[in-house]
Amino acid sequence: QEGQPIYLAVKGVVFDVSSGKEFYGKGAPYNALVGKDSTRGVAKMSLDPADLTHDITGLTEEELKSLDDIFNNVYKAKYPIVGYTSRRILNEDGSPNLDFKPEDQPHFNIKDEL
Repeated sequence: QEGQPIYLAVKGVVFDVSSGKEFYGKGAPYNALVGKDSTRGVAKMSLDPADLTHDITGLTEEELKSLDDIFNNVYKAKYPIVGYTSRRILNEDGSPNLDFKPEDQPHFNIKDEL
């Protein structure tokens, strides 16, 4: 909705991409990525609804490298982290993931993330 933040998740990290409204807003080219963890779509550079998922099963080495590059050089570099998906912070049984560590951002203070 107009005036509301625009969120998307990549690798279980939720970003506020509102400043990129021309890319992610209603009717914009990458609007299909918002409101969900679109990790696979980002890795494959795909907007196919079947690829708009967190699942990275079967991705090639090249797609995984592309995912890491985009994650670090686009999303983490440009957009503030506003949260994490449950898959990132919880184990499959719902218990806390003791290995979870918040992402660092080059231009944000860790206290701003949490």
